[in-house]
Order: sequence, then C-alpha cells, then structure tokens
Amino acid sequence: MDCFVELCEIASPTGQERLVADHLTARIKRLGYPVLEDDCAAPARAGAGNLLTVIEGRDHDPERAVAFCAHLDTVPHNEPIRVVREGGVLRSAGETILGADNKAAVAVLIALAERWALEPPPVDVEFLFTVAEEHGLRGAHAFDISALRSKRGYVLDHASPIGEIITAAPTYKLIEAEFRGRSAHAGIRPEDGHSAIAAAATAIAEMKLGRLDESTTANVGLIAGGSAANVVAQTCHLTAEARSLDGARVAEVVAAINQACAWGASAHGCDLDVAVSELFRGYRLGGREPSLSLAERAMASRAITPVRRQSGGGSDANALRLAGYDALLLANGTSANHTPDEAVTESALVEMVGLCAAIVACAADPAESAGSSADPSGASTTR
Repeated sequence: MDCFVELCEIASPTGQERLVADHLTARIKRLGYPVLEDDCAAPARAGAGNLLTVIEGRDHDPERAVAFCAHLDTVPHNEPIRVVREGGVLRSAGETILGADNKAAVAVLIALAERWALEPPPVDVEFLFTVAEEHGLRGAHAFDISALRSKRGYVLDHASPIGEIITAAPTYKLIEAEFRGRSAHAGIRPEDGHSAIAAAATAIAEMKLGRLDESTTANVGLIAGGSAANVVAQTCHLTAEARSLDGARVAEVVAAINQACAWGASAHGCDLDVAVSELFRGYRLGGREPSLSLAERAMASRAITPVRRQSGGGSDANALRLAGYDALLLANGTSANHTPDEAVTESALVEMVGLCAAIVACAADPAESAGSSADPSGASTTR
C-alpha cells in the first residue's frame, strides 16, 4: 500500500509525467529488470515517453506471453494529492482526485514485479506504462506495438468491481467550433454588433445532449468567449464531444452538432469554423478472443464471476486494438474516478495482484494454446 500512496502523491497530470516515469523506472531497475522508454513524448505531447519492461519467465514462447498496461498520467488537479487510509479504503485527504486512475494499476504491476524478482513467472510478462492517456490516448496511439513480444494483453483501467470485462467501447469524436461575430459597445450601439456568444448559445439550444440512446452520448463541455460585459462578444469557442458504440451513429450526432452550430452562427450573423477529430476508435469483441478466454479462466480459478460489460469510456485498449493488438480492458476495483470522491480499497489492490498472477499462471497451461483466435477488431475466427 505504501507504493500506491507514494505514486499517487507524485503529481503527473497529462503532459507532466516525467517525475513519476523516473520514479517508476528507478524502482523497476532496482529489481533487476530493464526499462525502455520510447520516443513518443513529443508526438504524444507528454512529459515522458511510454515505458516498457520485460520480465522473462521460464517459458519464452510468445504464444503464451502476456502483457499488462497501465497509464502514468492523471487528470488535472488544483492542489497536491495527499492520501488517507480509513477502514481499508484509500481516499484523497483534500478536495481533489486520488489518482487511483491509473496508479492503482501501476502499483499492482510493481507488486507483481517484486514477486517475480524472487521467483520468475512461468511465461514472459511485459509491462507497458503509457503517457497522455487522459487526453485522447495519445501515448498508446504513438506506441509501436511491434516492440511487444506478447500477442495479448490487459489494460487495468476500468472503474468498476473486479470481474467486469469490457467487451465494447465507443468511438469518440471531439468537436471544436469557433464563432466569429462583430464587436460593438453593448450600451451605446448594440445593434451594430453580432454576438458570437449568442450564436453559440443558440447552437447549444438546438443540440440534443446527454444520453441519446443506449450506446450514444453527446456533451458540450467548454464554452468561452467575449472580452468584457459592455462589449458585444466578437468571438466564442465551443468544445463538444460525441460518443457511440455505433460508428455510423456517432457520425450522425457529429453532423447534427455541426448543423446546430451553423444554425446558431447564421441566426446571429456570425462566421463559423468547425474542426472534428477522432480521439479514439470504438470496438466490439466477437466473444472468442484469446485475451477474453484467458481472463475468464483466470477469474474462475479465483472464484471471481466474470461479467461482460459495454462501456461509454475509452482506454488504451481502444488504441492498442486499433493497432491490431489483442488488448482487453479489465475493471480494477476503483470508483468515482476524476472526482474528489475517488477511492480504492486495499482488498481490491490485493485482489488485482492475485488476478494478474492467475492470468499469467493460466497462460502457462498448454491447453491455453488451443482454441480460438480473433481479429482484435472483434471478428472471430477458429484456429
């Protein structure tokens, strides 16, 4: 638990991962393992590159090797993080995040490294620590998966009870709209102005936001503009998002948001620029992926009931699967991520260590090499 507390109290918001990356590198190297840092810091706009370490097992067959992935960055926080333990629960002492997203997973992997420093695992194990995950999975997108010797891995980054397995995650589109009107004195000649803020407000009023259907959401998260209360606003910037498990549906929602922005701009005599970017691509598992069958066997070995879920959130699994790697997102027992109520229990950290060790143990079983394989995008095939 001390390791988890130490990690959380090292500030590492996206773009400022250097201190925690150096701390982690030194800690793993002291255990005798190599740590390689890639050159993705610049393209990922991160404070460090992704870190990769290999723990050699007794069996070097790449078909049985397993990877685990955790990210080093957190969402921004306005004050230093201090961790308190109360009744077996770890929380933030202040009005800020805890950082269990995703340092709970980082601490779990360190505990495994310490265990395997005493006795090697039965198969080769890789740890991938990514950067800039919280801002569009930029580190994972920039990572070269050819550096991995394993063919399947587990992203320990879903805030829900241990046993949940994410079998579908959404496509995420970011919409940036810039309204440009004409400034004027708001008290003397307001009729000479064209308010960019009013245009943006009209646009938002036209949008359908929130949960649009079972697998689709939309949100306006940021709006900023104007210069003073007595000036008709010349500019206003709006940031929105659309997510859906259905790629065609998310495209429809983006088109509707764009149309609403055009309507608002036209109604108030403003010009408009809109930029749409895809931060990550969605996926849906076919149900016979090697990573999935292995995880469920490992859970059964620990009397954990596997529960397959869909998610409205993205993770490094989105980026890794898009690159052709069989990555599976697992719940890690954290809760209320990105809020001052974020927490994780000591028992959840211990259980995740046990589950990851069980995945590695089951991977060494010769029976695991038989069965099915699947394209990481979700289309299953039989070997």
